[in-house]
Amino acid sequence: MTRLMQCVPNFSEGRDQVIIGAIADAIRSQPVYLLDIHTDADHHRTVMTCAGEPQAVSEATFRAAQVAVKLINLEMHQGVHPRIGAVDVVPFVPMRDVSMSECVDVARGFGQRVARELDIPVFLYEHAALQSERKALPDVRRGGYEGLRETITGMLERKPDYGEAKLGNAGAMIVGAREPLIAFNVYLDTADVTIARSIAMAVRESGGGLPHVRAIGVMVRGRAQVSMNLTDFRQTSLFQLMERLTLEASMLGVQIVESELVGLTPQAALIDCALEYLKLPKQVRGQTLEARVGSFNGDYREIPFG
Repeated sequence: MTRLMQCVPNFSEGRDQVIIGAIADAIRSQPVYLLDIHTDADHHRTVMTCAGEPQAVSEATFRAAQVAVKLINLEMHQGVHPRIGAVDVVPFVPMRDVSMSECVDVARGFGQRVARELDIPVFLYEHAALQSERKALPDVRRGGYEGLRETITGMLERKPDYGEAKLGNAGAMIVGAREPLIAFNVYLDTADVTIARSIAMAVRESGGGLPHVRAIGVMVRGRAQVSMNLTDFRQTSLFQLMERLTLEASMLGVQIVESELVGLTPQAALIDCALEYLKLPKQVRGQTLEARVGSFNGDYREIPFG
């Protein structure tokens, strides 16, 4: 069976389909699966998900980075999502028969190659971090591209892990190894972004909210959005997060009108959410027709009805 490592590079381009297409083609040039492309014009960001053998994934992501740093100019970039680079974040995630330690090795090797061949400063985060204060992504990205441009040459704590302490139009890159993450956004029935920011503050871990939740409030297509990362769905479930969001929204006199996933999410997170809502025990997870049929014949595809 093929070993699988996942990579979810985030590119600071969400509007130019020619650039997005060129980056995607670079990933497709290697023997990996390009599983998903999520683009948002307001965030001005594209998240791509690829998976395959570790070295193939690393090569595919590097080729995508080569294209992105040539075509994306952060001096011309305006979006609601925080960023410090044309290729902003590159996380490697273990999937099948790949350990976290191998993801760390791949991430660090990838970062060294980026610094050497693309002349881009690289910061390591999460499990690949070399400095404890750089484990959390928001800490590394604080101040954004503009803030880093002012501090990278003068502040020792802003010195990159790899590469020179200088910033060009492609910015810097944050590379790491992490557990599966769920990027989850909710839209409110208001255009008042201050309400979204208040809700974000209430639900995120750093504001005293739920563990493993990061959140910001932004405007997207004229609506207030709470944009979140759930970094461990096994500790804080999607159901718990949605319940807290709904409560905080109602206290401020607004409602959640819809939600969205950015990229892909583990199937278990959605099933566990349904079980929690229905108050069913977790052992029911395998009590579906598809799971039972698949256990006999290996075909776990959804069974169509009607």
